[in-house]
Amino acid sequence: MTWLDEVNWDSSGLVPVIAQEYDTGCILMFAWMNRQALQLTYETKQAVYWSRSRNKLWRKGEESGHSQLVHEIRLDCDEDVVLIKVEQVGGIACHTGRHHCFFKKLDNGHWLIDQAVIKDPQDIY
Repeated sequence: MTWLDEVNWDSSGLVPVIAQEYDTGCILMFAWMNRQALQLTYETKQAVYWSRSRNKLWRKGEESGHSQLVHEIRLDCDEDVVLIKVEQVGGIACHTGRHHCFFKKLDNGHWLIDQAVIKDPQDIY
């Protein structure tokens, strides 16, 4: 039995992953990993995810250059959620060109955008 066997993978062989900025504690994004993605993340110290829409491995920053250097990998108490503490290269984690993906805030029954675009996505991709 290896450390990968201790993860409670869902029926599709995936585990949810939260990427957190290691120095500020800011939650940057949510994604999925399969066994290979988690293994590669561990080995390379760079975040690798599983893209459900493209059905393939997704190396964070492979197109944008905004990679994530992994400082720590954690598993929750139920062993079904992974937390990775990362350094966000270039300061942009979201494909919308923002620092993180959680830029919509519920305020008085409406979603408000409270985070500016750092770089136009068309200049990134």
